[in-house]
Amino acid sequence: MPTQDEVIAKHLQDALAKGELQTAAGFGKPMHEDKGWEATPDALRMPFKILKRAGFVPAEVEIFRQRAELNAKLAADLSEAKLSQAERDALMRELSSLEQSISLRLEAMRTRG
Repeated sequence: MPTQDEVIAKHLQDALAKGELQTAAGFGKPMHEDKGWEATPDALRMPFKILKRAGFVPAEVEIFRQRAELNAKLAADLSEAKLSQAERDALMRELSSLEQSISLRLEAMRTRG
C-alpha cells in the first residue's frame, strides 16, 4: 500500500504530464515567502496558513501585527525623536502589554496542544 506522500507525488506527476500544473499561478517560479513565516512558531504555521487562505485572521496574528507596528513607531522615533517622553512611555507600556498577551496566548496554546 503506497504512503500518503507517494500518492501525492503520483497525483503531481500525472497533473504535470497532463499540463495541468502549468496553468497554476506561480508555476515554475520561486515560492513567495511571507514576512511573518519565520517569526511564527512552528506549531502555528500550518493552522495560521489554513486560516489565512480562508480569509480569517486569528486574534494572535492581529496582536503580532500590532506589535510590529508599535516596534516600527518606536524605531522610527529613535532616529527622528519626534515623540515626547510621555508618548514614548505610552507606546512602551502598550508594547509591553501586547508582549504579555502574546506570551500568555502562546503558553495557553502549548498547554492545550
